[in-house]
Amino acid sequence: MVRTPLTPWERERGERLGALLRAARGERSMVEVAAAAGLSAETLRKIETGRAPTPAFFTVAALVGTLGLSLDEVAALAAPPAAEPTAGTSGGAAA
Repeated sequence: MVRTPLTPWERERGERLGALLRAARGERSMVEVAAAAGLSAETLRKIETGRAPTPAFFTVAALVGTLGLSLDEVAALAAPPAAEPTAGTSGGAAA
């Protein structure tokens, strides 16, 4: 199975997730937080640095629970940017 390349938006979303998790972790060590969430420190490191921009839902859920975040906060990061109108969708008559 070939994995399709990530879009720039998906990479950016992963970087924002990592930044949110790093900020929420604060002064706690990566090892401490990862262990509490049932993950390896390497997995947390990859997520925080954006090297794993699309972690599994249950991985994210474990981390946000451990860090005291809400899934709503994380879901807000996952919302795609507002779509720009495309040609032909402005409602005007076509020539």
